[in-house]
Amino acid sequence: MTKLASTPGRVAPPRVLHILAPAAYGGLEQVVFQLATGRAARGLPTEVLALVADAKGSAVSPLLDLLSQAGGRVTVLRSAYRSYGEEQRGIQAAVSAFGADVVHTHGYHPDVLARRPAREAGTGLISTAHGFTGGGLKNRAYEWLQRRAWRDFDVVAAVSRPLLDRLVRSGIPERIVELCPNAWSGNEPLDRASARDLLRIPYAQRVVGWVGRQAEAKGPDVMVRSLAHLPADLGLVMIGDGPARGALIELASELGVAARITWVGPMQGAGRCMAAFDVFSLSSRTEGTPMVLLEAMAARVPIVATSVGGVPDVVSPSEAVLVEPESPEALARGIDGVLRDPAEAARRTTAARQRVAERYSLAPWLDRYEEFYARAVRR
Repeated sequence: MTKLASTPGRVAPPRVLHILAPAAYGGLEQVVFQLATGRAARGLPTEVLALVADAKGSAVSPLLDLLSQAGGRVTVLRSAYRSYGEEQRGIQAAVSAFGADVVHTHGYHPDVLARRPAREAGTGLISTAHGFTGGGLKNRAYEWLQRRAWRDFDVVAAVSRPLLDRLVRSGIPERIVELCPNAWSGNEPLDRASARDLLRIPYAQRVVGWVGRQAEAKGPDVMVRSLAHLPADLGLVMIGDGPARGALIELASELGVAARITWVGPMQGAGRCMAAFDVFSLSSRTEGTPMVLLEAMAARVPIVATSVGGVPDVVSPSEAVLVEPESPEALARGIDGVLRDPAEAARRTTAARQRVAERYSLAPWLDRYEEFYARAVRR
């Protein structure tokens, strides 16, 4: 399907169609934004197809407005809930209308639904494996279907080494699985005063920051429980939303720490505000390459993170304090240690900033995906 460019002997760059079912905010959405806008900035043909499973006109992710403002091409495909056949026909139409050479899917829903339309159209097929959330039977069934679909892809890009190993063990051909950790956007964070003004945090107050989807996989309950083991003058700022929000508020009340928590809710560009925190805490039970971790490193904020998934590949004890998962006490000890030794914390933040700039910059990451696209077209 790739067309010859005007210069003899040269091949036009592949036309890439990204497909996702976007949430309000999240690491997956940020990856799509960086890929789509990064290609657009290079003058490469790219479009984003957003699957919205509600035909009644519900609001869509702010990501789509951001993409449009950044010059990205965006199409929204609305359908009734569980209208899978309708969605597949819509995907097929979008592939044809855009003249896609490669379909790049993100998330189990597009991974499963886009496989057949893409193959019938003769396009290359790539997915980014952002990670597994586990959870209940329904989620595990979705992830099983996702892994089955991936066996027919040209490239599956795993964002962490543990995730890559898991994919291979699950039966996905090793020849199609590639390691490709996420990248830092390169956007400079706000300074401390500006970030605190935006979040309405008193300048002198000591706070721990937590950013993410409030769901079991991210361990927000571990974060809330850890607060009960920390000094009473230390506050917690929780940025994000999710299905666990109500239970977390109840838990905070039961533990007597509710007055110490600021619930910011979902926030566009939350990563810009990292400098507002005295410590950034990542309490996840499972992770790939967390975008929020890269943003905290860029902002030179002391980090205390659970040693799960791809986290130890991103930061070592030289750049962050790593603790065991599922332990509020261990998380609290790590946070307390950072606050007690600011000189050592500052040394780690300097090393973390240098590491994110050297190993997680945007241009090489975009180049890596261009290699995947070229390979998918050849296949």
